[in-house]
Amino acid sequence: MTAQKDKTFLARLSDSPVWWSLKNSLTAQIALAAGILLIVLAVGAPIFSTQNPFDLASIDISFANLPPSWTESGDPMFLFGTDDQGRDLWSAMLYGMRLSLTISVIAVALSILLGVSLGLLAGFAGGWIESLIMRVCDIMLSFPAILLALLIDGILRAALPAGEHTLLPYVVLIAAITLSGWVPYARTVRGITLVERGREYVLSARVIGVKPRVILYRHIFPNVLGPVFVLGTLHVATAILTEATLSFLGVGVPPTTPSLGTLIRIGSDFLFSGEWWITIFPGAALVALILSVNLVGDWLRDAFNPTLQQ
Repeated sequence: MTAQKDKTFLARLSDSPVWWSLKNSLTAQIALAAGILLIVLAVGAPIFSTQNPFDLASIDISFANLPPSWTESGDPMFLFGTDDQGRDLWSAMLYGMRLSLTISVIAVALSILLGVSLGLLAGFAGGWIESLIMRVCDIMLSFPAILLALLIDGILRAALPAGEHTLLPYVVLIAAITLSGWVPYARTVRGITLVERGREYVLSARVIGVKPRVILYRHIFPNVLGPVFVLGTLHVATAILTEATLSFLGVGVPPTTPSLGTLIRIGSDFLFSGEWWITIFPGAALVALILSVNLVGDWLRDAFNPTLQQ
């Protein structure tokens, strides 16, 4: 019986448009494989790295600014060389990707929670509630993530005691990405809800006395999951770039904490003095991560929308 169920599941999977789209898209296959590889390396940073960049006892400042191991002055211990603090660049990149992914995934999850909830409420309730939520969306679109980060950072630094600023950079990053990213979810979900609330199955549920909240979350909510999933995938790439940008500008994590943005910022100070690897390798990792996530998001958008398939 179990084998029959597994066979049925596999048969359904092989016949699904998403699987068919993946099989017929070499770009999606390469992007998905690259994205999975980078995520595995980031999540398994303690396993794949040769040094813990957070452990000051394992860092020797005398190894600072060493070039990659394959160059004439390189050290075999450091594959991609070291930064100005003597940290192994390969290890710092892995931990940096893990930090960037963690912040981005948390921020995107909060954006989805806030945007989907407000979008469902606006589309289903209508009236002044819908108008109010949509005007708030319009206002939020005028605030870029960088400005929000500066505002949140200034408010929290003034409100919190100096001894409680340890986690402040992470809170600022997550809050800024969340507040600047929930609007597309709210607008998309509102549009879908406006369409679905007029369909016959919703009208029938109203007639037989089903409670509005049950209609909203049992009948309408499942119909918004596909577009939200696609938006969320694309938003992860934007969130990673936003985190790197804010960290590069000094609003994000401190320079002593390895992230792709801080590594690129540190390397930019040494780029023209010959230490090119401190910027080039973290920059390449950032581009590869964002590009793979964006290509996977584009593939999912086409797979979930047959009208876009060629």
